[in-house]
Amino acid sequence: MNPNQCSFCGRKRKEVQMLVSGQEGFICENCIEQAHSIVKESVKGQGFAPASTIDELKKPKEIKEFLDQYVIGQDQAKKQLSIAVYNHYKRLLHAQNENREVEIEKSNIIMIGETGTGKTLLAKTIARELNVPFCIVDATILTEAGYVGEDVESILSRLLMVADYDVEKAEKGIVFIDEIDKIARKSDNPSITRDVSGEGVQQGLLKLLEGSIVNVPPQGGRKHPDQKYIQVNTQNILFIAGGAFDGIKEIIERRLNKQAIGFSAEKMSRIEEDDYILSQINAMDLRKFGLIPELLGRFPIVTYLDKLTKETMVRIMKEPKNSIINQFVELFKMDGINLKFKDSAVEKIVEETMEKGLGARGLRGTTEKVLEDYMFNIGEQDQIILK
Repeated sequence: MNPNQCSFCGRKRKEVQMLVSGQEGFICENCIEQAHSIVKESVKGQGFAPASTIDELKKPKEIKEFLDQYVIGQDQAKKQLSIAVYNHYKRLLHAQNENREVEIEKSNIIMIGETGTGKTLLAKTIARELNVPFCIVDATILTEAGYVGEDVESILSRLLMVADYDVEKAEKGIVFIDEIDKIARKSDNPSITRDVSGEGVQQGLLKLLEGSIVNVPPQGGRKHPDQKYIQVNTQNILFIAGGAFDGIKEIIERRLNKQAIGFSAEKMSRIEEDDYILSQINAMDLRKFGLIPELLGRFPIVTYLDKLTKETMVRIMKEPKNSIINQFVELFKMDGINLKFKDSAVEKIVEETMEKGLGARGLRGTTEKVLEDYMFNIGEQDQIILK
């Protein structure tokens, strides 16, 4: 070990600004910088690494099994989502084949379901399993170009951000557009005036969904007019859209001629029939709701999420890996308190949440309310049993 030179590059002490000593040698600031850049590049490269062969791909059944650990029920939606993601990976592999004779087009998905049925949760959960950049964008913030709000191109700004501004990786990503029903056309007739946050946004989305080269502002929006645009090809970006589509059931009923008149007993208890009606949804109903035909044509797969029953809500409270019960048990455990939920307590929480009509999303709020006093007086008991 020579204290007067760098053990890596051999530079003498007088040729460098500093030598950092270690157990078995010295390193100069130049070698430190070089090593740092190598590590940074290596880590960056590992961030998103899609499968390079068909054998490495997770099959749809395996993707669904992963979703089952976090999302209860909704088997039909999980099945279709798993297939779409698997086929997306296959398209990416196929696109790398230079001798391909057939070009496989992507199948974007649109998910319909009441609030709190698990649309966003499905998207977030599948993001954990993927090795491609993934972002969730809210359609409610989008407006037509030239108005206050965000342009549709800002969707791709988010994806670029997730991909560390690596355009090649972003071009293989997946985008989840939430609340797509909020940009529905306000009336059934095509607008002759500007429908700033409705039809205008849908028309703006067309070029993104179809697959074209889009100029994306890296910092998003119009707040930085001097920024240089980044060109992104959206041909291999998979788009998944979700929305509550409040009132779509009545549109389907009218088409099926199943509109109930008056207060019939049939109308009072028909969760099963609600699920049947939703299962009959097609692009015609979405068009009636206010989505333009050009947009619907770019979402070939339409799937729906079942209405949550009491039994499903109880399972949601108990079964997922990160279930609400597990979360609060863990929270109390940090203070050395043993928290237990009796079945009757779980049922009461579920019943109260269902009365509010908030879906699974409302379970946390109800549980927080029930545990409010216990959390305020934390430390006074070492065991809490909720009955």
